[in-house]
Amino acid sequence: MTIDLRRADGDRPLLTPVTLTIQTIVLIALAVMVATSWQPLMDLDGAVAERAYEFSEPRAWLVDVLDVIAVVFSNWAVGGLLVVLAGLLWWRSERLLALWVVASGVLVLAGNALLKWIVQRDRPVWEFPLHEIGGWSFPSGHSAGAGLLFTVLLLLTIVLTGRGLRRRLLIAVWSVLALVIAADRVFLGVHYLSDVTAGLVFGSLLPLLLWHFLVRGRGRLPSELAVLTGSGRRRAAVVLNPVKVGDIEEFKAKVRQVAGAHGWDEPRWYETTIEDPGHGQTRAALEADVDLVIAAGGDGTVRAVCETAARSGVAVGVLPHGTGNLLARNLDIPVNTRDALDVVFGGQDRAIDLATFSTDSCEPTSFLVMAGLGMDAMIMTGVNEDLKKRVGYLAYFVSGVKAITFPRTKVKITVDDQEPQWFKARTVVVGNVGFLQAGIPLLPDAQLDDGMLDVVVVAPKRFIGWLSIVARIITRRKGNDKRLTRLTGQRVHVRAEKPVPMQLDGDPAGEGQEILAEVHPGVVLVRVPALLAPVI
Repeated sequence: MTIDLRRADGDRPLLTPVTLTIQTIVLIALAVMVATSWQPLMDLDGAVAERAYEFSEPRAWLVDVLDVIAVVFSNWAVGGLLVVLAGLLWWRSERLLALWVVASGVLVLAGNALLKWIVQRDRPVWEFPLHEIGGWSFPSGHSAGAGLLFTVLLLLTIVLTGRGLRRRLLIAVWSVLALVIAADRVFLGVHYLSDVTAGLVFGSLLPLLLWHFLVRGRGRLPSELAVLTGSGRRRAAVVLNPVKVGDIEEFKAKVRQVAGAHGWDEPRWYETTIEDPGHGQTRAALEADVDLVIAAGGDGTVRAVCETAARSGVAVGVLPHGTGNLLARNLDIPVNTRDALDVVFGGQDRAIDLATFSTDSCEPTSFLVMAGLGMDAMIMTGVNEDLKKRVGYLAYFVSGVKAITFPRTKVKITVDDQEPQWFKARTVVVGNVGFLQAGIPLLPDAQLDDGMLDVVVVAPKRFIGWLSIVARIITRRKGNDKRLTRLTGQRVHVRAEKPVPMQLDGDPAGEGQEILAEVHPGVVLVRVPALLAPVI
């Protein structure tokens, strides 16, 4: 298989054996011309170096800026950044990518020193040097480091982001920074044009070659991913909420386009109704023997699809069209439809937990995100739907301000087989995920695949107590106190002394006194971005 790293704005190959060969030829040609003092190149280098020096020399402020750039992007700094990056990748169990980063750094920095020793080109000489430096000139070490660092960042950007403006901007930033660092060496008068050109080519060539021979074909790029559930025949079904999706025909056209680009057939289409939010449609899709069920709607639609597809062996793709989209946000699934489609048809499958949910006031059901009673449910109940359409999840903030005076209620909480605990709480949340909108870490230790439920009990006596709770949540401080307590277990029973509002995945669930939640580990397969889970 040939890697097909594609540009952000189309389907043209960015990295192929041909481009690698061209880079290699350019590097060898420059090395030979410099080593043999080929006169046309020497004349060009001299002319560019002299003009750059004449521009910088009378501008002391510019020389100071150039000196700062030289220090910030020295090889020591680049090496340190790569070590940090490799450590983060290793911590996320991306061992291959971490080794690729380390190997690229070692080979580029050591190889550049070797090339300097082989070619042994003297640096430009000036009567009044702008920057004192020793050693040989070809190729530029700073430029090689810049080519290395920003090639690594560019490849990881393509792996981690979907097509769109964000990817284009990041790629543009990495490219411009590499060119700025290379130009810095020329305008400081310490390198020739051919030195920095060779440095950039050499610094980018080795990581690309290592990627080509070590990483390609292992599912690290969207074009390489072929993770199939079901029969493997690439047949998908879309369960869509017509109220959330909006222009249905435009939405279908987008899905067809991306599905076809990834080699999937025309999807089957199922629309939810007020009477059936997605259960019957998902059952029909599974009976049709599809390989992927796509949920397009809010958290309620996603919950219905996942609940029905649990234990089927068929993955669920998520196209977020709600206000909260908490499941998608906690799985790093893009909320932009076009980027989310790339994940749906080109991502990997991750097994996540599903929690059953029963109360004394409604039929048993399930949740993926969180359930609760008290003030948080009052917030969900009090949200103005028109305001939510206009300002999105900020409408919850407005409702929260109104609900902040919700009174404390005596509750008994039993986790697994432990002794019951009593609280006077304003709200109790049982969560399967850790983060709310805007990345607020309400349950920072919660994981979607750890086989556990996390509970938070919020119980401030007065308004001033909320300030302490907000500070603790934002700073992620550990430990329990009388204002905020966190518990963990597989089975959670909550009983209130009187009926209170309840919520389920952000939707109001009536009033009641009891909640019983129990986790079922790894029963739902969800399609996620490639770096978030191993191939199943």
